[in-house]
Amino acid sequence: MAASCPLPRTQDLPTLRAKLRELLRFLREALSISNAHTVDFYTESVWEELVDLSPETVLATLRRSAAETELRPSEARPLVEAEKGSGITDFPKIFCETSQKLVNVEAFAQAAKYYSVQNLGVCTPFEQLLAALQGNQKQRTGQNMKPVDFMNMKKSHEVQAMSELVSSIADYYGIKQVIDLGSGKGYLSSFLSLKYGLKVYGIDSSNTNTHGAEERNRKLKKHWKLHHSQPRLDVNGLALKMAKEKKMQSEIKYKADIEKVYSNSPTDQGKMFASDLLPDFSGSIISNIRKQMESLHVQPHREENLCFETAFSLIDLLPINGIEPISSLQICKREMPEATKERRKTISKSSESNIYSPLTCFITADSELHDIIKDLEDCLMVGLHTCGDLAPNTLRIFTSKSEIKGVCSVGCCYHLLSEEFENQHKEFSQEKWGFPMCQYLKEERWCCGRNARMSACLALERVEVGQGLPTESLFYRAVLQDIIKDCYGITKCDRHVGKIYSKCSSFLDYVKKSLKKLGLDESKLPEKVIMDYYEKYKPRMNELEAFNMLKVVLAPCIETLILLDRLCYLKEQEDLAWSALVKLFDPVKSPRCYAVIALKKQQ
Repeated sequence: MAASCPLPRTQDLPTLRAKLRELLRFLREALSISNAHTVDFYTESVWEELVDLSPETVLATLRRSAAETELRPSEARPLVEAEKGSGITDFPKIFCETSQKLVNVEAFAQAAKYYSVQNLGVCTPFEQLLAALQGNQKQRTGQNMKPVDFMNMKKSHEVQAMSELVSSIADYYGIKQVIDLGSGKGYLSSFLSLKYGLKVYGIDSSNTNTHGAEERNRKLKKHWKLHHSQPRLDVNGLALKMAKEKKMQSEIKYKADIEKVYSNSPTDQGKMFASDLLPDFSGSIISNIRKQMESLHVQPHREENLCFETAFSLIDLLPINGIEPISSLQICKREMPEATKERRKTISKSSESNIYSPLTCFITADSELHDIIKDLEDCLMVGLHTCGDLAPNTLRIFTSKSEIKGVCSVGCCYHLLSEEFENQHKEFSQEKWGFPMCQYLKEERWCCGRNARMSACLALERVEVGQGLPTESLFYRAVLQDIIKDCYGITKCDRHVGKIYSKCSSFLDYVKKSLKKLGLDESKLPEKVIMDYYEKYKPRMNELEAFNMLKVVLAPCIETLILLDRLCYLKEQEDLAWSALVKLFDPVKSPRCYAVIALKKQQ
């Protein structure tokens, strides 16, 4: 064990169950808001059914509550103090006892805030955990490498934080093997392998992702080989010479690119990290390095645009046998200093496990790892934004396999979770469900519902910093639903309109394209009729905006329920030494920011 500090204390299972009980008491009344579908907002008179206040009152109160939070971010400020020793918090009446409608927005907002992960006190500080894992140990080789040049800002932020934690856990146990479930394009896997010298198996169900990750990793190593074969000073000199030549050849284009990068507004940057469509590794690394060397003279203080704090530090992480050979004609034939040779020999001998192997396999809770990984040994299991049931299945595999000593799982796509008690009138053969996992929620036969799980994916923190909801597109869709119901007699449709709002010039255009996509005859619907619906509901657009804001405010509570369910499941296991929820990421950059982490007892 590398660390000398004890791991942070976490709340025990009885305490967590008590908090779950409180949360359920609030959600039993509030869940109807999350389960209301925006598409049916007008057809089912959602506002009149669930809210006994004007939309103006709701919006004004929520804005005031958000402003108070911004002024006093450290204050949870529940309206009524918790009863001493009981852990129970009683808020003023939020919902009418007879109609079940929302009657107190301020109390609703305060309760929703109180029952979030952060304010319930169930979250372990990231820095505190790192300090305990690392003890007096320094991070391993390659500290200066940054992934920002090889992936977008959002993914770079996630990979840096998670890889540091995973490598610290690996050091803590003296482990070299990592299994990355739902590895996707392989960004986390590549980083763990190249920077921290870990032997990583990236498993993804998509052949396209696996082959893409393999090719991307191969090209990355190939480009770095060119520089690794040179002494550091010689490589820097060669790069500067290349940069000078490149600058003379493409000065005009380069200046235009620089101007474009640095003129990005905060909103544009937000859009960059909000996207999950990531750039490919296959772009020329040499070209990137040239630009970085030049940018040292143009923007010396913009650290986020540099891949390395010191040039080419990542190359020293690669063992000789871990890099694809290239022609000797591609590099200057200079003798390598003895110190560099010895360092690389040492890395090669000690880092034979420094390999990233992408594999294609669909993982379930019953997957047999020995059939997938032939050289399975003591290892860690990780998952960065694993969709739906893969996140809970990751925890189940961890608890059932003795070789897996630790797990770090960040889930996403809660709407894709399977729920045991969602369709109780139907017969299902499934035995292991995505939700619930823990015994308490199973005994309660608790069900969130798909719409509530979908709303749990809403990003409150992004809305609070001005990245609002697409109100107009949601309004278009809700009005369209009323048109379909009245004019075509259809209340439920198997087909989906999809994301066509951005392709439409007006509401009229939106309706026509939507009807065509749904296979409905648009010719029977005059344009005047369509515009009459628009004029009818336009004054009520603020109802939809206010209601969606209520859903956004409630979203963290649904996520808290799902996360506490997973943590309680881990606390119920007998052979675990430690388990916790840890906030790994900035929620504005990465809304699904909480990791479920557990460690087994050391033998």
